[in-house]
Amino acid sequence: MEAAAATALVGPARRQVLILALLLLMAASMARRASSDGVRYDYRACTECKPHPEPALYNGGVLRWASKITDFRTEDEGNYSPAFVLYNMSAATAYSFSCWVKIDGPEGAHVKAKILTLENAASQCVGTVIVRNDCWSFLKGGFILNSPSQTSVLYFQTASPNASTISIRSASLQPFSPDQWNQHREDRIQLIRKRFVNVHVSDGNGSRVVGANVAVHQITRDFPFGSAISKSIIGNKPYQEWFNARFNAAVFENELKWYATEPSPGKEDYAAADQLLQFVQSNDVMARGHNIFWEDPKYTPAWVKNLTGSQLKAAVAGRIESLLSRYKGDFVHWDVSNEMLHFDFYENRLGGNATADFFSTAKRADPLATLFLNDFNVVEACDDLSSSADSYVSRLRQLADAGVTFEGIGLEGHFGKPNIPYVRAVLDKLGTLRLPVWLTEIDISAAFDQRTQAAYLEEVLREGFAHPSVDGIMLWTAMGANASCYQMCLTDANFTNLPAGDVVDRLLGEWQTKEVLGATNDRGSFNFSAFLGEYRLSVTYLNRTADATFSLARSDDTKHINIRLPAGPGPASAA
Repeated sequence: MEAAAATALVGPARRQVLILALLLLMAASMARRASSDGVRYDYRACTECKPHPEPALYNGGVLRWASKITDFRTEDEGNYSPAFVLYNMSAATAYSFSCWVKIDGPEGAHVKAKILTLENAASQCVGTVIVRNDCWSFLKGGFILNSPSQTSVLYFQTASPNASTISIRSASLQPFSPDQWNQHREDRIQLIRKRFVNVHVSDGNGSRVVGANVAVHQITRDFPFGSAISKSIIGNKPYQEWFNARFNAAVFENELKWYATEPSPGKEDYAAADQLLQFVQSNDVMARGHNIFWEDPKYTPAWVKNLTGSQLKAAVAGRIESLLSRYKGDFVHWDVSNEMLHFDFYENRLGGNATADFFSTAKRADPLATLFLNDFNVVEACDDLSSSADSYVSRLRQLADAGVTFEGIGLEGHFGKPNIPYVRAVLDKLGTLRLPVWLTEIDISAAFDQRTQAAYLEEVLREGFAHPSVDGIMLWTAMGANASCYQMCLTDANFTNLPAGDVVDRLLGEWQTKEVLGATNDRGSFNFSAFLGEYRLSVTYLNRTADATFSLARSDDTKHINIRLPAGPGPASAA
């Protein structure tokens, strides 16, 4: 693949004019071929605006020649330039793109990077960033083309008509083959989801035992992987058995939402939520609390919409007190404010500090719960500027300024066709905050057939599980009473897997260490790698047996387990 710079100052003219201007500039190419062989994916990102841009990732990748140009900028309205012309791009390749951006003009504006394939004039957003005029902001994104392209243009747009200058530094475009991308995921899984274990066996005198048989069985999985459930699971034994055989986490689809628990003022009904909670707790399943408030007016209780001033304040205070006092300690998370990047029902009526007050009150009511913001289109869509990674970070910082402690980032994940390199880039940026990141409502649009849904689901789940910033994954696949689901079901009405269910089962099989068998070597040790979680260990040698349990938590260090066999019949010791 080759690349060239188009530094012409192209205003908001017609697309045909843009294409013609870029084609005329291709002769000035300073491109050189670059290979991604041996290059590892770089997870570095930045959400801080810095006085100076940092060096390009991958030394620029196929844009490494761009460092010779002192400035990529436009003095026009900034709609279509600067731009890079790219040649011979593959449809199978994952491209990671990044650069540092600054503007002249308004104090802040969104800037998008987009890829335009000239063969079919198709344009795709590949990354966004909120930029300022006094420092440099880091844009990180990526893309996979729908079809091969002989000539494409990677260009920039600003959502602000007053941004008179866009400046670009340290641009980088790094290609990864499908095998490379998948290998990076597998390497990361080994590093963050598994751990090396050394079992050393000795006899009663402390001497190493060679040839002892070691059997290891996983009891529980550390990584929370679950699904939404609804009241249709109550009393439905086949559904319960199917769910319990797979998941260690749950979220209630609608049963905790305000319109469900208090449809009329003062008339609370927690019966369905209580039954769901009893089900998950009896099966040692952790539960997320979803949600305390939903900012979308469409899902606000009808009677609440009519309240103002002190009446509304009293209602929201009563909501938090009622919900969290009843379930204090029962839910590991609470989505305190749902979809507030897109809607502002409560802040519009109660003032800009309303959300901060919600968080503070909820923390006092249930100090052990982790409090989340939760929103859609953060990882799903590049074009939704309301919920870009930078918009999310900006909102968290506003809450921090109001006295709220950062606690959890909820990403819904209602996908159409996922742009996997963009997903990874967004997770990279959010990961810089060092907060728990959860994919909270994963599904694939029903606009696709079941096999396509399954293929897209597998890509999203693999990407989430392999990313170091993701602490848990929840599917939005609750089955209703009529065997329907919000967008995507995992089974049919008889709980026979659909293609998406097969994907889930296959991945669950990959992501656990069911059994490890072996024998100690000439040093009296047996070494293996296992997924994080709780384990049962059994060691036998001649007529002597030792049993123990151990846990694997996330760590870069090898877990060492010392087993001392008894000299004769009797209990063994483990350390």
